[in-house]
Amino acid sequence: MKGWMGKFKFVFLLSFLTIFLAGCGKENLTALVPKGYGAESSMNLIILSTVIMTFVFIVVLSVYSIAIIRFRKKKGQEGYIPKQVEGSKKLETIWTVIPIILVLILAVPTVAATFDLADESGKSDHINIDVTGNQYWWHFSYANEEIQTSQDLYIPTGKKVYLNMKSSDVIHSLWVPSISGKMDVNPENENTMYIEANEEGVYWGKCAELCGPSHSLMDFKVIAVSPEEYEQWVSDMQAVDPEEEPQDAVAQDGREAMDANNCLSCHAIGSSPNAVGPNLTNFGDRTKIAGYLETNKENLVQWLLDPESIKPGNLMTGKYPKLSEEEADSIAEYLLQLKPSEITPESAGN
Repeated sequence: MKGWMGKFKFVFLLSFLTIFLAGCGKENLTALVPKGYGAESSMNLIILSTVIMTFVFIVVLSVYSIAIIRFRKKKGQEGYIPKQVEGSKKLETIWTVIPIILVLILAVPTVAATFDLADESGKSDHINIDVTGNQYWWHFSYANEEIQTSQDLYIPTGKKVYLNMKSSDVIHSLWVPSISGKMDVNPENENTMYIEANEEGVYWGKCAELCGPSHSLMDFKVIAVSPEEYEQWVSDMQAVDPEEEPQDAVAQDGREAMDANNCLSCHAIGSSPNAVGPNLTNFGDRTKIAGYLETNKENLVQWLLDPESIKPGNLMTGKYPKLSEEEADSIAEYLLQLKPSEITPESAGN
């Protein structure tokens, strides 16, 4: 009895933890609450495959149970041998044809959805964004709008946005679970897919391909806003003057410190083509530093002083002279003032 109770408690605890952990996570970082066309296609396939697997499970369990109950050894039949069906063409045909049919039922809509999300036929009539995957951050170049930005991807709701993706180093994979499927981002060729958000909000994106020691920290955001707010954001970003002097004295010192340490040889402000590091045009509007740290001055100063301790393997480490705490503080003050637009993740519902 004691051993039976121990097993029961273990199964109960495991079941409870499974149900409990299934509720963990972020609302806009799950494929189970689709809020975009691509995620809806994925969810339909999840439902279809779940129904098929449940059906197969029930059939197999039923056959197994019938076999155990009906053909169990009975008293007085110790030497009884049931009818042997080995080599039955009928049975072998059934359990060969049925799996093939089930695989086809799964494969046809899966292939159709894959080709649909990669369809480029209407690409020229929609927003096109060149996406570059880097260790361990993302860069976004709005081809027609002449806008450069990093980490935060702004899109209008209800419209297709085509992402033309390529890597600058190793293989990455772009995935925004709540609004799209995933696609590899390769260094040797360009892959294209489109995303479409049904409602406004901030959706978390991930790199879904192991790409190095900080792979799990390669987060980004898709900020979906109304078409009118998107146009306002585009206008604000296009109006940025990279040579504009900050009004604050500390921020001015920070801009001078950036020039003195050649920070802008790797980074860019405004529509200049990206160099090596993330674009800083709207850095102050971002809610995360290095993809995952809360945006505040303390975290930013720590990042500037020792980026390797925060994001191992990043390409910023060792590429600039060691900063004093005063220099890091003034640079942080300058960067946090780079807020060209009122359209931000907070306004979109972060």
